[in-house]
Amino acid sequence: MRLDLKTGLLMAGLLTTLPCSKAETHLHPLSYYQELAEKYHSRLAVPILETSPAQIQAAVDKAIGSANGRLDEIGALDPAETTFTNTVLALDDLFYDAGLVGNRLGLIKETSTNAALREAATDAIKRFEEWAVGLDYREDVYRSVQAYAESAPDLEGEDAKLLKETLRDYRRAGLPLPKAERDQVERMRKELSRLCTDFDSNITDTQKELTFTRAQLQGVPDSFFTRPGIKTGEDAYTVKVNVTWQRLMVLENASDEAVRRQIEEAASRLAMDKNVPLLQQIVELRDKIARQLKYATWADYKTEVKMASNARTAVDFLNDLKTGLQPKFDSEIEVLRNLKAAETGDTNAVIRLWDWRYYENQLKKQRYNVDAEALRAYFPYQRVLEGMFNVYQRIFGLRFEEVESPVVWAEGVKLYAVLDADSGEPLGLFYLDMFPREGKYNHFAHFGIVDGKRLPDGIYQRPVSALICNFPPPQPEEPSLLSHGEVETLFHEFGHAMHATLTRANHARFSGTSVPRDFVEAPSQMLENWVWDKQVLDSFAADHRDPSRKIPEEVLNQLDAARKATIAIFYRRQIAFGLLDLALHTTIHENGQTNVVELSNQILSEVFLPTGHWHKSSLTGWLPQWHAPHSILTARSRNLNSRQWPADLLREQTSDLCHN
Repeated sequence: MRLDLKTGLLMAGLLTTLPCSKAETHLHPLSYYQELAEKYHSRLAVPILETSPAQIQAAVDKAIGSANGRLDEIGALDPAETTFTNTVLALDDLFYDAGLVGNRLGLIKETSTNAALREAATDAIKRFEEWAVGLDYREDVYRSVQAYAESAPDLEGEDAKLLKETLRDYRRAGLPLPKAERDQVERMRKELSRLCTDFDSNITDTQKELTFTRAQLQGVPDSFFTRPGIKTGEDAYTVKVNVTWQRLMVLENASDEAVRRQIEEAASRLAMDKNVPLLQQIVELRDKIARQLKYATWADYKTEVKMASNARTAVDFLNDLKTGLQPKFDSEIEVLRNLKAAETGDTNAVIRLWDWRYYENQLKKQRYNVDAEALRAYFPYQRVLEGMFNVYQRIFGLRFEEVESPVVWAEGVKLYAVLDADSGEPLGLFYLDMFPREGKYNHFAHFGIVDGKRLPDGIYQRPVSALICNFPPPQPEEPSLLSHGEVETLFHEFGHAMHATLTRANHARFSGTSVPRDFVEAPSQMLENWVWDKQVLDSFAADHRDPSRKIPEEVLNQLDAARKATIAIFYRRQIAFGLLDLALHTTIHENGQTNVVELSNQILSEVFLPTGHWHKSSLTGWLPQWHAPHSILTARSRNLNSRQWPADLLREQTSDLCHN
């Protein structure tokens, strides 16, 4: 892959030094780009976010009322008068319009600075998604769609795919079942939707702080202690466990094992009291739904529409990978174990969950002479952003321009327009919300806000999306400095934004990242590899104290060697997530005889690392770290109908056990 990437770079002309674009001295208002879009028969629009609980309630009422009226029209059609436009396309249109409201609610829920708004959005999402589940059971609408399908329409391409998958949705929702059984599935799915929304909210809302002395945090970089909010008293330094960059900074650098263990255990207990019972209910309810739909397990239900096709194939695939990686995994763990034994003097040392990040970092320093924290000096956020923009602009023939935004949900959020570099045609918009704050979604994700779609009047609606990230914030005397891994994350998430923006899909169902789940990560996983090419890095990576200093090639080579030296640990961790996901959704049934926490600890200990004696709480802490790209099931209840609205609100985020 590296050779192919370099060939692509040569073809794209990227191996020359790229000047970082300068900040615009004058920003155009959004109206400028909207008028420009009209010349190309397209439309640009940003969401007007609700600002009170009453507005949120009114928006949901209006969306549901409007959609119900349009569903009534479809359901009332004479079978002889059904067409593609007034059945299948009409459904895509109304789902799209309702989804705009759902996406706004999700954005408010995960980003608003107002706790009352976040709570109101959460309640509204529950209601909205319960209503959405019921759409699959409108028998009148189904009859109209079925009548059109039975007319043997001559469709091709995207239109044919839309009809085929709409019919598949109805089948998988249980429409062929007797009414009593179908009604039971509908009731269970609505309950499942509520449980999963609560699960999500608990993760986002839970906060945990631990306070240590400077001596306890030995090994943590000096820059950490000067960050706002860290020093909270005389020789007292507070770590927000729920804030990703703070937690990882300590886990990767603190030499005190007791401190690392406290951090890991606290992270593993986030929302434990609420979410462990919820998860037990969720998994058991999914099993009941799957069997009611005539599937052996929920895993079989979810994998039916993926490459694996069934749970057995998925399990076998992951077990084969696990076995194949075993020799290298064992050798890598032994290297880390030897480092721990040498540091602690304990010849029987064991690598635990709270150890592996720290000793991976020590391996980089001792064997490969790479100090990951020292490399942050080469990656000041703004310069990295501009450099990444240049790379993507050159690859795809684009131009990014910051916009004077009429809508931002928090201070520091920025809006950008994406234009075709040759024609100047506006192609879409994206927001950047890049630093942590209280109440905000606490990881890194791409959020779809407005999908690209051909509207009924023939105009093309251009996409709008957002990157919601949590990079280390800037300080008064120092810019935000990213690790190389965080630069890779930025390139990855921005790849999703470009995937969404450059869509040409006519139907919302297939717009942007609404692709088969087996494929959704592929573009970003390829594009993130630019950060491993020296000549590309040289186009923007420079010491912020002396921009003439670039990352030496031997350092990058050593960083790459260090990555490969522990690559089996990385993949075994991902395989552990996948096998746990599959185990939860194949072995737990509604009788409650198998406990989710006990099963999780068994799988994680067997496939990755021992969970220790704190097993009663370990499961929950893993959940916020499980991202949809890495799961075989990606079993999110609100995507049962595969329409992915308003599921798009959290498309690539949070726990796999509740997300697609």
